[in-house]
Amino acid sequence: MKRARLACTLACLLTACGFGGKAVTGTLPPPKAGALPVAQGTPIGPSAPTPSPVQPPVAPPTPEIWPSPGAYGSPPPLTTAVPAPVQPLLLPPGTQNVLLLGSDRRTGTGFRTDTIILASLLPEVRGVALVSIPRDLYVYLPGYTMQRINTAWVHGGYDLLAATLEQNFGVVPDHYVLINFSSFKKLVDSLGGLDVRVGESLTDRYGNRTITIPRGITRMNADMVLWYVRSRKTSNDFARNRRQQEIIQALAEKFISMNAIRRAPELYAAYKESVTTDLTLIDMLTFLPLAARLTDSSNIHQHFIGPKQVNNWITPGGAMVLLPVQDEIMRVIRKALKGE
Repeated sequence: MKRARLACTLACLLTACGFGGKAVTGTLPPPKAGALPVAQGTPIGPSAPTPSPVQPPVAPPTPEIWPSPGAYGSPPPLTTAVPAPVQPLLLPPGTQNVLLLGSDRRTGTGFRTDTIILASLLPEVRGVALVSIPRDLYVYLPGYTMQRINTAWVHGGYDLLAATLEQNFGVVPDHYVLINFSSFKKLVDSLGGLDVRVGESLTDRYGNRTITIPRGITRMNADMVLWYVRSRKTSNDFARNRRQQEIIQALAEKFISMNAIRRAPELYAAYKESVTTDLTLIDMLTFLPLAARLTDSSNIHQHFIGPKQVNNWITPGGAMVLLPVQDEIMRVIRKALKGE
């Protein structure tokens, strides 16, 4: 009973972390095979972490075929050089990478994923690592062009977004979870609200008034939770990414503390109705050994690609984007995959 409850906890946590996305239907066509455009700059690649003395890390195979130029439509002219692909990172055995995605669109397929969080399930360290990726990060979309990372889904759905992470960060996502605003609110409502550990105070317009959320634990209903994760008029996207992970932490604490077995039918229904994912029930069951070890939310480690990992840049077309500082970004990702 205890193991089943904790397995349900982990499954529900994964489905609850996308913050604003839309359900999509149908299967996207696979990318066309071809050669990757030759890099015009100095190749950038991370050094491999020190192997474990018990079990050596496992590296995914280096991709031999990448989408050819134009595989996802006619790209606009390049504004920066295309960097060389990052070599696949060495992963601890059993690691599963799940993309938590969100957008406020509800129909169709041409939408941006303004929330992108890489959740790595790490059995060796008995934890979960979260890495928030800024939506305006300017990267190479394989088979298309240099563009903001949040536009990958517009041009090629999950296949292109997954290829983009592999190309630019050496991380191959295994699964994805996509959720929309209304479904997220419904999920929080079903939990009776959340107790959120607010890291930094926030003052912004809430409805027709201005409110301040102080540091510390604040009880929030579904409307306030959604406002809290979306607000950025008085802060920025980096602060919003931090607040999103605070909500994930609150969700984890809620699921761990509640009687998930008693509410299993309700939670399962919320999962099925709220998200679009390629995770099957069998996939969920494979998470059971790790779920049995997640006894509190301190096993969820938060990481961010923030101001120290990017440089502000304005494209020739006038768009404000974030250029990756590759070595700094890879340092964050390698630390996350070690469970630190």
